[in-house]
Amino acid sequence: MARLNARHPWSHNDHFHRWILSNLPARRRKALDVGCGQGGLVAALAPLFDTVVGNDADPAMCDDTADRCADLANVTIAGGDWAHLDGPFDLVTMVAVLHHLDVDAALRDVRDLLAPGGRFLVVGLAPPRSVTDHLWDAASMVTNPLIGFAKHPRVSRVGPQPPSYPVQDPVMAYDDLRRRTEAVMPGARMRHRVGFRHTIAWTKPA
Repeated sequence: MARLNARHPWSHNDHFHRWILSNLPARRRKALDVGCGQGGLVAALAPLFDTVVGNDADPAMCDDTADRCADLANVTIAGGDWAHLDGPFDLVTMVAVLHHLDVDAALRDVRDLLAPGGRFLVVGLAPPRSVTDHLWDAASMVTNPLIGFAKHPRVSRVGPQPPSYPVQDPVMAYDDLRRRTEAVMPGARMRHRVGFRHTIAWTKPA
């Protein structure tokens, strides 16, 4: 699969930026992207919010985002503990980040940081455990090269490359994560997606 994907490479995480941008809250004063990586989502959010804060635990990723957003006056880069940043935020996003964190604590911290009516949008990963999980993984295996070909028709000769950002394999199963999320954020919508991903969307009650 890695060799096949390398022929038509595409970013599974960046692919879901469009989903995030189509689910933004109505009020757009301040946004926080936790685990901002190389800054693609921060840059995409900047024209849509008064202020965007990019946060990453990796100093190199903060530097990458700062370089990418150097010309965006409403973007701030903050390293360290995101849970103690000055809120409230109308949007908090995490793309392939939640499984790196203490999930229960992170969900509570996001709930506290969000303004009433604010939205939490997650693109995440979980190991397949249930029959449904495995069916979605099978669908991802089939669609993965098709999406790659559509995004990158020309065959790449470079071969598989290591990721340019810190990675960690997820350990919490989808169903367990859904239960934990619902306990902290009642009414959260969690869905399987192709690309070996799932999404979570929650709006804090007004």
